[in-house]
Amino acid sequence: MRVIALNEHGGLEQLKLERWSVPRPATGQALVQIKACGLNYMDVFVLHGMPDLHTTMPRIPGGDVAGVVADVGEGVPRDWVGKRVALFPRFPEGGVLGEHGNGGLCEYIAVDQRQLIEIPEGVGFNEAAALPIAYGTSHRMLFTRGRIQAGEKVLVLGASGGVGVSCVQFAKMAGAEVIACTSSEEKGRKLRELGADHIVNYAEHPDFSKPVWAASGKKGVDVAINFTGGDTWIPTQRCMAVNGRILTCGSTAGHLCPIDIRYVWHREIDIIGSRAYLPSDIEACLAYVAEGRLAPVIETILPLERAAEGVGLLENRRIFGKVIVNP
Repeated sequence: MRVIALNEHGGLEQLKLERWSVPRPATGQALVQIKACGLNYMDVFVLHGMPDLHTTMPRIPGGDVAGVVADVGEGVPRDWVGKRVALFPRFPEGGVLGEHGNGGLCEYIAVDQRQLIEIPEGVGFNEAAALPIAYGTSHRMLFTRGRIQAGEKVLVLGASGGVGVSCVQFAKMAGAEVIACTSSEEKGRKLRELGADHIVNYAEHPDFSKPVWAASGKKGVDVAINFTGGDTWIPTQRCMAVNGRILTCGSTAGHLCPIDIRYVWHREIDIIGSRAYLPSDIEACLAYVAEGRLAPVIETILPLERAAEGVGLLENRRIFGKVIVNP
């Protein structure tokens, strides 16, 4: 089978098309023929390497996978064969597809049967592959952890990436008023088309707290979604209303984030962390798509041999929504 393999950390040139043997499903596993694989910023981290995470080489990237069950190993019901599935990205023993074990930038993958999630009627492979990590993460963060409510004012930083776009969509689905921060006029236009009520352009307003405060009617936002980290936390705190909630699920710009503790006590701000997703989050997202309530935003679809180009789009922040690779 064809795979995109990473044999050493480095630039995009390290993502190479190779031929590997098709894996055989072991006891408790299913063999899935991959139809679509969604890329995430995680794939950029794996490419370059992370100080606190060892990557065993060679590694096949790609954490969002959709396909058809081609075969099953001992102990797995045969009626799985032929079913369309999305994969729960987290291994039962810990870790994530494409990061701690081989992922979906290939033609076949053997996975634990507990990772199989059946795709409902009316949902395509590309749509299913857009959902697990980005939309699953946002769903848990906004609804389970953040308990977002209709009528609340919601700020989304980094609103044009996979997680950011899905946060905008879910916030609007919940009936919130959304202030979306992005880096270009074109991305702002697309966010307005998704329903964002206010757009703040980082390029024009490096201190985004001022235009956000104005857009909130000088009362602050009820919920701020910040998975950027770095130097964005103090401006985020300035945006908050009394009793506001800051939700976070990551820190793409840096893990060490200075805060001004005065805002925490004076405005009684809650800081709420959200770690990834559960199978129920992905099932909910698939159901939203099947019901016509959600359309995952897919900007680019590439063949397997051009997967490195897709990772480059993410690395250079030149994407709106999701990149999908079709093996």
